[in-house]
Amino acid sequence: MISIVRRRSVRVVLLIVLIVFGLTKCIDKNSNKSDAEAISDSPATPQLHAPSYSQFAGGGKCAGCHKDIYEDHKKTGHFLTSRPPDPAYILGSFKEGKNRYDYNPSLVVVMEKRDSGLYQVVYFKGEEKVALPFNMVVGSGTKGQTFVHQKGNRLYQLPISYFSEADQWSNSPGFPSRVLFDRPITTRCLECHATFAETITPPGQEPEEFNDKKIIYGVDCERCHGPAVEHVEFHTANPGEVRGKHIQDPSALTRQQIVDLCALCHGGKMDKIQPSFTFTAGDKLSDFFIPDSLQALAVNLGNVDVHGNQNGLLKASKCYTMSSTLTCVSCHNPHKNERGSLAVFSQRCMGCHSAGHEPICKMTGKLGSSITSNCIDCHMPKQVSRAIALQMPGEDVPRAALIRSHFISIYPDETSKFLRSSEKPLAKPK
Repeated sequence: MISIVRRRSVRVVLLIVLIVFGLTKCIDKNSNKSDAEAISDSPATPQLHAPSYSQFAGGGKCAGCHKDIYEDHKKTGHFLTSRPPDPAYILGSFKEGKNRYDYNPSLVVVMEKRDSGLYQVVYFKGEEKVALPFNMVVGSGTKGQTFVHQKGNRLYQLPISYFSEADQWSNSPGFPSRVLFDRPITTRCLECHATFAETITPPGQEPEEFNDKKIIYGVDCERCHGPAVEHVEFHTANPGEVRGKHIQDPSALTRQQIVDLCALCHGGKMDKIQPSFTFTAGDKLSDFFIPDSLQALAVNLGNVDVHGNQNGLLKASKCYTMSSTLTCVSCHNPHKNERGSLAVFSQRCMGCHSAGHEPICKMTGKLGSSITSNCIDCHMPKQVSRAIALQMPGEDVPRAALIRSHFISIYPDETSKFLRSSEKPLAKPK
């Protein structure tokens, strides 16, 4: 009983600290400092410069020598995470009856194909009020897609998104129950959904303006290997050279460098101290970002959202803390679409958790060898995301997306659920 009380006391203290940190963050957000002032006031960091658009060769050039790898990569969520507004890339329906989102009987948004392109058209009491073009598709469609429209040189999120689980149009995540047009798309957004985006405003000046002719869609080869023009030019001129020159080879990076590369977009909320797109493979993430201390505390409390901070969850797992070599790419092949391949991922688990490499799962005796085909549902279950919740038409409560947790642990309820689903039904008597 005493130990239970003590544990509760510790939780109460930690929650109080969490609230204090939260209030501090709110105060910080309401300060009058611009991004430029925040960057100049930050701790001394290397004066690095973002690569220019002209330094990027484009993924298609990589296919000349790495065709099979490139063709595989084109099927990944990374590659598909942003694209031009081609109808073939938009998963939501434009067919009558399936192409609308009703906020209420008077306020409706209809997705329409017109001669000049694709639009989200706002109607109030049957009268057209505004038509906003689809100028960019964001999201691979695994969970959903959201969309961007361009006004002048500025980018804004469109009010209606697509939710894959329901195969329906939905209110964009975090939007109110009314049409909203003014949520800006920033370089930090695009840093994780594009390989490069050129701004025409100075670093730190908001709202940011973009050169829409110099956006490289998707998280392509050069996002992890670095700009490749020099590499392509060298090897075109020296076809006999078999060692890659003027290119970053992630396999040669240290453990921390690999984790930092993934954490750029899978490390949760961070405050940048250098302009977006300046970080490249091999750099030290802490030279470019300050981790959110509130979020770090939330990870330790087991209260972090499963979306966006896979890095924090993984680092809190015993698989990571008890290993000196485990990284994201120990389990993930970034060149291939392996989503949903539970047996493939489980075999990678068995590389450490097999006979002679203890600990072995305690359920082995109950499930036998079949357990080696699915470690994932028990130890990395899908959980509700508070960050990705979409308002569906006719529903009062936003519907949350289910995302697989990267906190590798023992989840008794999930284990029980898995055991029940694995039980073979008794044969019926003849």
